[in-house]
Amino acid sequence: MQVAYLGPRGSFTHQVAQQAFPSADLQAFGTITEVIKAYETGQVVYSVIPVENSIEGSVHETIDYLFHQAEIHAVAEIVQPIAQQLLAMGADKAIEVIYSHPQAIAQGKKYILEHFPHARIEVTASTAYAARYVAEHPAQPYAAIAPQAAAEEYGLMVIGQDIQEMSENFTRFWILGNEVPEIGLQKVTKKVSLALTLPDNLPGALYKAMSVFSWRGISLTKIESRPLKTALGEYFFILDLENQSEDLLSYSLEELTSLEISCKILGNYQVYLAS
Repeated sequence: MQVAYLGPRGSFTHQVAQQAFPSADLQAFGTITEVIKAYETGQVVYSVIPVENSIEGSVHETIDYLFHQAEIHAVAEIVQPIAQQLLAMGADKAIEVIYSHPQAIAQGKKYILEHFPHARIEVTASTAYAARYVAEHPAQPYAAIAPQAAAEEYGLMVIGQDIQEMSENFTRFWILGNEVPEIGLQKVTKKVSLALTLPDNLPGALYKAMSVFSWRGISLTKIESRPLKTALGEYFFILDLENQSEDLLSYSLEELTSLEISCKILGNYQVYLAS
């Protein structure tokens, strides 16, 4: 079985893919969009992508592609604890350039400003790509923000340990596919993620949409707006809801339709906790 992930090896997405599919043929791709397209075009059976970090919020590349360009559902979610390390070839040289993914850079910016205020920051497609790049240029004054697994994968030294600003740092990863996979991790809860587009001529449309779930006792765990990319000031809304009853969810979606509120299901999934 082929499974796509945001690579290269040693990324957090790679760690999640290994835990979810320990016997699968894991295939690395360079961007989140490429990972999604690998499933969309039938190259793989599942794709593993990051969707939200507890510090930096939603991964917009994931949300926007699934809303605007794809008819793909998340069939499972894995929550991975995140610890960011500063990696280099050694601790004996000044660091002039630090490479990493934008989310990792944001998570470690306080540490960087305190310890390497003059270092230039360069953005890469993933944390593991940054680590691999540093390893490929051993003579240069480079460092990368990446997981411990990347240090082991590419022979780098940890020169700054657990540099993320908050200890409670987690990332949600979605597994995209047609069928619910068998995952040997701890189950946490069951959720559904929706994208709502509100009609212009319905006063209090967002309030009415929320009421559909509220009076049925369905707990809202997240709401966020994203641009519709049609005109300034037009948005769609991402909702995450606890899904303890498929019947109640079905009735809710029917009521949304009666209110002429457009609803796209991004995922209906079991949530697992990674180690």
